[in-house]
Amino acid sequence: MASIYFHIPFCKKRCIYCDFFSSVDCHAKVAYVDALCREVELRKDYLKGEAIETIYFGGGTPSQLSAGDFRKIFQNLSFGGEVEITLESNPDDLIPEYLDSLKNLPFNRISLGIQSFHDDELRFLNRRHTAEPAIQAVKRCQETGFQNISIDLMYGLPNQTLAKWRITLQQAIDLKIQHISAYHLMYESGTPLFDLWQRGKIHPIDEELGVAMFEQLIDRLSKAGFEQYEISNFARSGCHSRHNSAYWNGTPYLGIGASAHSYNRISRQWNSCIAGAGYLSAGFEMELLDEKAMFNDFIITRLRTMKGIDLNEMQSLFGKKKTDDCLRQAEKHLQNQLLQIEETHLRLSRKGIFVSDGIMSDLIL
Repeated sequence: MASIYFHIPFCKKRCIYCDFFSSVDCHAKVAYVDALCREVELRKDYLKGEAIETIYFGGGTPSQLSAGDFRKIFQNLSFGGEVEITLESNPDDLIPEYLDSLKNLPFNRISLGIQSFHDDELRFLNRRHTAEPAIQAVKRCQETGFQNISIDLMYGLPNQTLAKWRITLQQAIDLKIQHISAYHLMYESGTPLFDLWQRGKIHPIDEELGVAMFEQLIDRLSKAGFEQYEISNFARSGCHSRHNSAYWNGTPYLGIGASAHSYNRISRQWNSCIAGAGYLSAGFEMELLDEKAMFNDFIITRLRTMKGIDLNEMQSLFGKKKTDDCLRQAEKHLQNQLLQIEETHLRLSRKGIFVSDGIMSDLIL
């Protein structure tokens, strides 16, 4: 099985925290869509004929494309009927006319970048929408017939309180959606957020409050019937993101578009960061993966999931010695109950999730 990711870099405006490749110049959309279609044709053999399991349009803001743009892209793809096809979108874009235009397209999953249900927090993040329109956008998706809806939330914002985070979580639960991704705010170099921090205009929350917010996230969503299947991702039964899971399970994927990454088990490659159609002629860079890189990728991706590392799979891929060495490195974390072994899987405990970066660092080569 394999996956395809399309990067749509166009945005009406930039959020202050975003470090993904994007552009507020949308004049090149038509030429860019044509370039995506050409790249699909040029790279049709990259996945070696493996069946496509998921297709994901990310960004940027993919909902800046029209139904006609998507129709042109889908006409250049070949896939079966059981494929998960996700559209990332901004709530403001999901007006009734736009949703109606998507009805005859094969999208069966919508992911909305909501981030918060507090208008002051949304203004700080430089989001286009406010809370009530975001709520209505989810309801319109449901009324249109979408039965697999995900939203993104963000916590750890400057001046955010546990009480406000609790309200955002409750509002998300009340919407009766199928999936929630929740991320701690990160201060990425090169973003306006990072600049504000460096100039002392804002101050990150303390670590203790961040941990309390994460604990509240896990507890409240668990009580509401969501399963935490990856550190930052929660889903109702049967609604795990198959596309995101493919990344964590080592499934090959083809990245189409500016800055998009691809992986075929033996190498990674990534396209140039040019917003217009010129990305295609600018070429790509590639990294061949040696055994050390493959092993480290295996540790980092598998340990992010609640299933953890399949020790039989590790031994099959990397041999008994590396598996035994890994278990020796894990021993102190097992004794401290940060890791646990269940049958043939080595996984993070509830305590271990909070210090997962350090544990991964100890286990990689």
